[in-house]
Amino acid sequence: MQDFSILQHLLYGFSVALSPGNIFFCFLGVLFGTLVGILPGFGPTAGICVLLPITYHIPTSSTIIMLAGIYYGAMYGGSTTSILLKIPGEAASVVTCLDGYAMARKGRAGPALGIAAFGSFIGATISLIGLVCMGPPLASWALKFRAPEFTCLLVLALVLLAYLGSKSITKALMMALAGLFLSTIGMDQISGKPRFSYHIMGLMDGIDFLPVAMGLFGIAEIFANLETTIKAEIFETKIKNLFPNLQDWKDSFGPIMRGSFLGFFLGLLPGGGALISSFASYALEKRLSNKQFGTGVIEGVAGPETANNSGATGAFLPLLTLGIPGNVTIAILIGALMIHGVQPGPLLMKEHPDIVWGVIASMYVGNVMLLVLNLPLIPLWVRVMRVPYYILFPIIISLCIVGAYTVNNSVFDVAIMMIFGVIGYIMQKFDYDAAPLIMALLLGPMFENSFRQSLILSEGSLSIFFASPISVTLLIMAALLLVSRLFLRFIRVSGK
Repeated sequence: MQDFSILQHLLYGFSVALSPGNIFFCFLGVLFGTLVGILPGFGPTAGICVLLPITYHIPTSSTIIMLAGIYYGAMYGGSTTSILLKIPGEAASVVTCLDGYAMARKGRAGPALGIAAFGSFIGATISLIGLVCMGPPLASWALKFRAPEFTCLLVLALVLLAYLGSKSITKALMMALAGLFLSTIGMDQISGKPRFSYHIMGLMDGIDFLPVAMGLFGIAEIFANLETTIKAEIFETKIKNLFPNLQDWKDSFGPIMRGSFLGFFLGLLPGGGALISSFASYALEKRLSNKQFGTGVIEGVAGPETANNSGATGAFLPLLTLGIPGNVTIAILIGALMIHGVQPGPLLMKEHPDIVWGVIASMYVGNVMLLVLNLPLIPLWVRVMRVPYYILFPIIISLCIVGAYTVNNSVFDVAIMMIFGVIGYIMQKFDYDAAPLIMALLLGPMFENSFRQSLILSEGSLSIFFASPISVTLLIMAALLLVSRLFLRFIRVSGK
């Protein structure tokens, strides 16, 4: 990365993002993302998995711009179902149901939807400023990483995801180990010998993450939702006054500002992102306010909706500077980069500035599109919510099957997707989180390569992982996280 100023990098990013092709893909991403957010039981991860196969023949920057648009677009769309149906379109909008639906019952659905859209825009904008300011320094620091430091960083990432992303760290670690095992299937990258393929031709090249992700997050979600009757009873009210009044803005200013900064910094944490940000913002506003939350106060909508969009944007910082995913949706974006032959990591900002700065600039463009699109199209989204599930689910399954097949023109990939769809459904039944598995499947090859390179450098000695302050610090942090979870579990057991 040349020694340009941040402003020059940003201007270069806008030259990439504002090309006609990228504007189209950004629009397609945010539009589909809003639709994904509106459909209950079909989150941004599944939405990205469905559209990922069509990106094989488009430029890498356009691919990431579109898929990123799906992610933050879903944050916008999720508020609509939460406010009008009391059904969250995706997990980050769960807390919006509490006060958003109550506002709709009072005839204030318009201001609730309006403040959700404006708060989302403001939160995403402030988070993007943080992303632009912190990205280059963090990327420069990351260039100091060699193979041992990168190995320790990946260890910390996996431990953090297990620590923050699951109720049971034992189950999360089991899923991470299963993902690491799956990543070793296929040809050894160094020796060229087959591993765990059992002479099955479809396994010789390894297990592609895309059919696995589509199975775990697409097919499994469909199976789970088919047995759950979701009755979409839209609260019948005339949606008016979409622009909040002056008092609404006075009440919402503090929650929006706090939600913007809280969401951004929580979004930086692996396992954080939009979900934790929205819950943390709601808890903070409830503590600071003397109003009765849950009865339709606008602060209970403004804070969480701002925080979840800010958190979604902040989650891109570890991806663009360190090459590690903050959550499973970002992990799918890492997989998309790898599909296009781009190696995520500390060198990404230096070697592919068009991707990094093009994506950052496209977020500005995409958030403006979402603000302009969302409010006028609310009547259309209401009609979409009336479509019965028995019509939607066959369409989604068909898209998944076609997408899995077109990856390698292989029926074997379709079989892999369906197998992992069943496995994902069973995992949900027994409360196993699929995120650590798919994260480990993606990070596994990077971890193995950096680990083996480190051992080659040290002639087989593990002492190389304790030779630099960065490696030691990262390993200590990982160990403390594991020990703290065990300590907390011991305290709970002793207190009973």
